Amino acid sequence: ININTGVLEQLAENTNPLEPIVQWITDHEGRLRAAIRMIGGVNEQLLYRASEADDFRVIHTTNFRESLSPLFFDFEQPHLIYAASNLERDKMAIVRFDLEQAKEVGEPLFSDTEVDVTNLHYSRKRKVLTGVSYTTWKRQVHFFDEAAEKRYNRWKADLGNYEIIVVSVDKAEEKFLLRTYSDRSLGAYYIYDDTTGKLDFLREVSPWIREEDMAPMRPVAYQSRDGWTIHGYLTLPLNKAAEALPIIINPHGGPWVRDSWGYNPEVQLLASCGYGVLQINFRSSTGYGRAFWEAGFKEWGRNMQHDITDGVQWLIQEGIADPKRIAIYGGSYGGYATLAGITFTPELYACAIDYVGVSNLFTFMNTIPPYWKPYLDMLYTMVGHPEEDEEQMRAASPVFH
Repeated sequence: ININTGVLEQLAENTNPLEPIVQWITDHEGRLRAAIRMIGGVNEQLLYRASEADDFRVIHTTNFRESLSPLFFDFEQPHLIYAASNLERDKMAIVRFDLEQAKEVGEPLFSDTEVDVTNLHYSRKRKVLTGVSYTTWKRQVHFFDEAAEKRYNRWKADLGNYEIIVVSVDKAEEKFLLRTYSDRSLGAYYIYDDTTGKLDFLREVSPWIREEDMAPMRPVAYQSRDGWTIHGYLTLPLNKAAEALPIIINPHGGPWVRDSWGYNPEVQLLASCGYGVLQINFRSSTGYGRAFWEAGFKEWGRNMQHDITDGVQWLIQEGIADPKRIAIYGGSYGGYATLAGITFTPELYACAIDYVGVSNLFTFMNTIPPYWKPYLDMLYTMVGHPEEDEEQMRAASPVFH
């Protein structure tokens, strides 16, 4: 689209609904030179062409269990891309991938032993890599570029103990729009002028929220009954001892996402009313590697639920929770986990609140919306097949109990 005239020019067409293109990728000049195509609901093909005059060809095929996720093209060598990949490894790492030879080049640029790394940052103006960001218990940043690191450290010195995100930057890379946040604040916006070193406050996001009234969100970890380390977050009410508290277990939705450190209005509301809140990244949560994700396949109501139950028992053993005053509340998959919690372990919970949760795995799988259809075979593997896994799915569906 020409943003001055509004004129549109079609570059390509998504012609096959059964094998749709799910991502288009341009190089730094805006030329459409790569794409990702979904095949059979379980495989992805990386397509590539050297120029827009060429036809796309298949470079690499991955099963949905593994990932080669293109990020952007190399600045100097047009046949190389930077990508996040877990090919032949458990954790996603940042790699260089040769599109002509269909293979990774050299060692990973960056990886972490505990979590996936998927975000790579660069300077469009200077055409250099600046760093990576990834999430352990909170956001971590590793720099490749001295100028970017120096600038970030300047911001940290001025803004204090907040997360700092670059929202936008001008083409000259002289003016930066920044956003801060923390577990107790939605933060504020700032403008930074790199030519003068001046940092100007714009406005708070939610000035009516008093940070000192909010409860800190701290990372926790415990062992599951079969030996996995389960990570999560515990928010306790202010000015109360961490013993014999009423607790709300708050499993996340998805389930193929994860809870992260930051401001959560529901958690803060509950903490302000005197409740402790435990958020759990049970198995199948993303970001902790392929093995941890796959360990939750077809484990709805089983090991995924056991991870939540083990978290409740950990709180009781630590003396933090009053075993007679534990509730469970969640939405979507978290709503399913809520229903499964009071169905399969009713003795643990005093009450439960289910928000748009799945109660019947058969109706869930049989009413998949049209835009999910390309992923249906993948969902059969991850959740269950209504015919092949009928007994297991019935056992895991709270509605039948």
